[in-house]
This record gives sequence, C-alpha cells and structure tokens, in this order.
Amino acid sequence: MEIRLPELDPGLYRLAAQRLDQKTKPRGSLGYLEEIARRYVMITGNPEPELPLRKRVYVFAGDHGVVEEGVSTYPQEVTRQMIYNFLSGGAGINVIARQAGAEVFVVDVGVAGEVEAPGLIRRKVVSGTRNLSREPAMTLNEAEEAIRVGMELAEAAAREGVTLLIPGDMGIGNTTPSACLICHFLGEPPERIVGRGTGVDEKGLKRKIEVVRRALELHRPESPLEALAAFGGAEIGAIAGLFLGGAKNRIPVVMDGFISLAGFLVARALAPGLEQFVFCGHVSAENGARPALMRLGLRPIVDLDMRLGEGTGAALASMIIETALRIYREMATFEGAGVSKGREFESQD
Repeated sequence: MEIRLPELDPGLYRLAAQRLDQKTKPRGSLGYLEEIARRYVMITGNPEPELPLRKRVYVFAGDHGVVEEGVSTYPQEVTRQMIYNFLSGGAGINVIARQAGAEVFVVDVGVAGEVEAPGLIRRKVVSGTRNLSREPAMTLNEAEEAIRVGMELAEAAAREGVTLLIPGDMGIGNTTPSACLICHFLGEPPERIVGRGTGVDEKGLKRKIEVVRRALELHRPESPLEALAAFGGAEIGAIAGLFLGGAKNRIPVVMDGFISLAGFLVARALAPGLEQFVFCGHVSAENGARPALMRLGLRPIVDLDMRLGEGTGAALASMIIETALRIYREMATFEGAGVSKGREFESQD
C-alpha cells in the first residue's frame, strides 16, 4: 500500500502561535494547551476552527485465535456481548462520549461468527483471526482490507463534517497481537512490552510473554502489511486505516491506548511522518505503553492509569483539545480587552 500524506503549512502554526501570544495572559502560560491549539490549526489547515468540535468514535471489534493460548481471563464471547452493550449505550466509552459530545459507532470488522444488531456497522473482513503463535493471523489481502475499512470510514466522516476522530477497540485477546506489533516495530523485547491485559495473574503473564516471543520468532515480516497479517487484529488494521484516512483528510486523530498504539505503528510504517497528524490522547497503564511513547517522543494529554480501551482515554483527551481551541478562539486579546501588556512583549512590538 502506498499512502501519501498532505503537506502541512508551518505558517499556520506560526499564525496560531502569534494569536495565542496576544491573549490576555503571559506568553506561554497555558503550556501544552497552546501547543494543542497550534497543532490543530496546522493539521486542519483552518485558522478559524469551528466549535464545538464534531467528534466521532469508531469502536472496531474483532476476535483473535491466539486466545487458544490462554492469554486472556475473559472468554471470547465477551466481544459479542460487549457489542450489544456499546449499542445500548452502557459501556465506558458511551458514558465518556456523552460527556465529551462525541458520537459512537460500532464496527464489526473481525468478530467470530455473525452479529445481528440494529446500528452495528457490518464491515467484516475475517470471522476471527487465526492463532498468531502458530500461523499468520490474517492473509495479506485481509490485512489490506482491514486497513481500507478504517480509511473509508474516515473518508465518510470527512464528508459528514467530522472534525476529530477517535479510534476505539473491542476484542478479547487483542493486547497480545498489539504487543507483537509494538515489539516488532520498536525492536523491544516482550518482557518490556507485554502486560496483563484483562488481568492475567503472574503465571498467565509469563505464558503471554512466551506466546509473543514465539510469534516474533516464527514470523519475520518484511513490510508493514506483512507484520499486520502475521500478528493480526482486523480491528488493529481498521484503526491503522482510521489514522491514515484522518491524516489524508486533515482530520486530527486522537490515539487511545495500547491497541490504538499498535494500529498507529502500522499506519506510521506505511506513512512516515504520520505523527504530525495525531494527538496522543493518554498513556495506557498496560506495561509497554509508557516506554513505547517515550521511544516515539509522543506526549500524552492525560495520564490516569487507565487501560480499558474502547477509545475512553482519547475521548477524555478530546475535551482538553476542545478547551484548547476555545482558548484560541474565545479568549480576549490585550488590545480587545484594554489590558496592558507585560515587558515580555516590548521587544517584539
């Protein structure tokens, strides 16, 4: 797959910085909020972003053959059960999205078996992946199709006026393929990245580390698409596609946690420079998330020891992003409010 990202105009970043410096505050006193506003303006190419933001969460659902190895404390049927919970508005992401003013859409991209439910977006690529510790989880065609699902949904969101995208996930066992992908792309050992996921005990954690190690030794992918196919996760592929489609359409995408990070790494390998179009929503409490973000030089907006997934951390961060833009759009200037500037401005006036 060949993905070309649009050019960003650093002049818009500077313009936003100048506008923020004219607000009734010491220069830079709102810290990272100001950087968020500057980057949002540059990503979108719009110096006058409309508020409120139109936020959309896509919860991509898929199942994983690697659950055969005992890597999760929950049975696979929980994936299907949680889909009904999402659609009825009862999951964690639904609650946080209501507070954030975000729409939630649920997408079956790889659930084992058929799911019939009003409101479900049916874009199934595979009916559960194969066991990544014994064979490739997906074919190359399935991996590419999963990515295209996310890209096409981002395209649809752009046509419908969405201004912030949030990738969510649901899939029992999906921290295992995510750990494989993070280890592969960052060259990290399993001991540093693999975490407890749904809460496996010490014995389960050791087993999970060995499963990831075995998979990394078995598969030697030479391209990003081969890596996604080998380690799998149709929902991870769709998340990668949402990152790519968002960037292509200049819609900022807010990275969620561990699974979202794996999808981002796939997308970044396909489109170097992708990080310029992405906000890091939060740092997951899953073992390998913090060292991975440090390696990538990504700063999380919130850090609350969360590891639920579903897009919850990114949805929380979206409220801070919107606050940053309200400051940029609505805070008074020194001139407009009749407030005298401090000496820090004298050398530039």
